[in-house]
Parts: sequence; C-alpha cells; structure tokens
Amino acid sequence: MALDFQQIHEQVRELGERAPVRERALRAKRQAALSLLENHAQESAALNLRVDLIVQNYDGALRCARPTGEALNGRFLTPALSGPVTILAADGSQISPDRHAAVDYCLINVGAIQMTTGAPTPPQTTVKCQLFYDETMYTSAGGKITEALLGLRRDLRERELLAVLAQELPPPVITLTDGRMELWGAVDAGSITEFQQSLRAYIQALERLGQLGAISAAYVDKPGASLVVRLLEIAMLEELELPEVRKKAQLRGVGDLDLFQDLLEPGERSAVFALQSKSAAEYRDELALHFFYLNVGRAGNPSLSRVEVPAWVAQNPEMLDKLHAALVEQCRILGSRPYPYLLHRAHEAAVVSREEKAQVEQMIAGELLRRGVPLGRVSPKQANKDLPGRTRYPG
Repeated sequence: MALDFQQIHEQVRELGERAPVRERALRAKRQAALSLLENHAQESAALNLRVDLIVQNYDGALRCARPTGEALNGRFLTPALSGPVTILAADGSQISPDRHAAVDYCLINVGAIQMTTGAPTPPQTTVKCQLFYDETMYTSAGGKITEALLGLRRDLRERELLAVLAQELPPPVITLTDGRMELWGAVDAGSITEFQQSLRAYIQALERLGQLGAISAAYVDKPGASLVVRLLEIAMLEELELPEVRKKAQLRGVGDLDLFQDLLEPGERSAVFALQSKSAAEYRDELALHFFYLNVGRAGNPSLSRVEVPAWVAQNPEMLDKLHAALVEQCRILGSRPYPYLLHRAHEAAVVSREEKAQVEQMIAGELLRRGVPLGRVSPKQANKDLPGRTRYPG
C-alpha cells in the first residue's frame, strides 16, 4: 500500500471540522463582493484611474480586470446568429522530452477543424505534426528544450495554423482555442530568449488574424481567476492603502465564478473587461486583451466560461454578438456537458494516445537501427518501472 490512509483520515477529519467555518466566511465574502459589484457598477472611469495610479506608482505587475464602459454587473442576452459563420477551432498536444527513454525526441501535434453554420458539408479536419530531434532539441540559447518550452511552441503553432487556415476562408470567420489567449510560459534565465522569440511570432499570428478580420477568441472552461474580484478589492482600498495593494486581499478565496454564476442566466454574457497585466505592453492597440464571462449552462445548472478576445473583437459589437451567439450554440451541441463542440473535436484530432506514442518511438528506433545507429539506454529507473507486475520498490 503506497498511502498511509490513517494519516490521510486524520487530515481529512481536520479538513471537515474546519470546512463549515470556512464556508460561512466565504459566503460572507461572496455577498460582500456582489454588493461591491453593484455599488461600483457605473464607476468605470474612477476605477480605471485608480488602477492607473497603482500600476504607475506601486505595482507595475498588477493583474486585474479593467472596466470598458459597460456596467460591471451588466447582463447581455444571447443575440441571434444571423447568416452563416465559419467556425475554426484548433487544439494541440505534445510528447514531452523524456531523459529516461531510449530515444531522445519530442513532438507537437496540432489539430484544427472547421465548419460553416447551416451548411450541409461535414466538418473538415487538418492535422499538423512536428518532430524535434538532434539539434532541434535545443533552443537558440543552447539549452535543451523543456516540457514548458515545448508547451509554449505548441500554443504558438495553434495560433499560426489558425492564421494560415483563416486566410483561405470567406468572412465571417470565428477562430477558437482552448485556454488563455495571453501567451503563457515559465520564463527563467535559460528560456527568456526562446520566450521572446515565440512571443514575437505569436503576436505576428494574432496580427494576421486581425488583418483578416477574424473573430478570434480563447475559451477558458471553469475559470479559476479572480480578475474582477481583484478590481473590487482595489475599489475597497482607502487612498493611504494603495501602496500596500499586494498585501490587501480582503476577498481572498472568492473567484469571478462566484460573482457571475448566480448573476448570469443561461446564455447571458457579462460586461466586457480589459485585462490589466504585466504583459499588457506586448498586446497593444487592436491586440489589447479583453474578456467576458459566459453562462453556457442550463436553468438550475450554471456552467461558466471566460472568453478572451483581442480589442478588435471587443470593440466591434457585431463581432462580439456573432461570437456570443456561436459559442452558446456550440456548447448546446454537447448537452449536459456544455463545451464548444468544435474545440472538443479539435482536441480529439490533436491528442496523442499512449499507443501512438509507443508507435512513434518504435518508428524512430527502427529507422536508427536500420541505418546502423545504436539506440540510447533506457534508464535503470525506467527499466525497473517497466518490469511486469512491479508497482512498488524498496526504498
């Protein structure tokens, strides 16, 4: 037995004893947050001035929502989806580098799928696969590619593939990816060059989508962020407390989901907010990142997502309405588990199974042996793990 369940049981009991007190405290915080949302609903200009003051003087890395003029507690019904729209979704998966394996490689697989609403033609799928080996396993700075850097390249490939496919399609085109639109990745001394290169290419792909007039969006399912809540915490601060903004988290434990899951009826979206973050300087003008919350659930069973869009979409009411309507329609296809149908299909096209991973490794090993190149050794650790029937080893 790997776990000492007696220890776990004691800790679970302690968790249970504390849970009612914590839940009461969180309930009070949620109610306070909802009251703040209502009380400051029409104070966009004043709130933005306060955020500007903090960013310029006290915390340049502040991460929160910025109002854009719509009431903070605004609710917007699902608009009608007029005319045909082509929806293009992309998702990616990867085989990460494994130092314990006999062959040294990694791989990115990106799947994209498109369909036109109201058209009789079935969805069309595109898959692009890239293998990294030998010198391509290293970054321009000389370090070996890591799992995090591979994920960064995967995000970039998704956006680039969307830009390539979108230019062949008549407008209007909606492009979708899963997760944040903001390029995200661990940045350390060894990966800063790689990140900056990927970011530049990513920005260029976004710019191409903007030039094409594509309605670009990123879909975050069951979001855990507290961007709007952070804005409300800032609204609570006294003037003298602003320099200590990082230490002031009066609503800690409350997320944006808590604010909007009871406020938004099925099919409704929230106000559109701008994203204040350290990376805002990279996403300027028409690329400036915005977001809104969307309830794609049903009566009595809310299901909220955060939808991220660039400024050229956020500031165009017609584009915003088409995106809103299309997402609600896409999520209804999957019934009780609402999620954009085409994003689900893109994931199916992109995912690499264990069997496929093993087949890739066999192909590489076979090719190397055929050419007289010896394989590397599986590490002793991995070899022991691979023994049949062995699930536990002495320390």
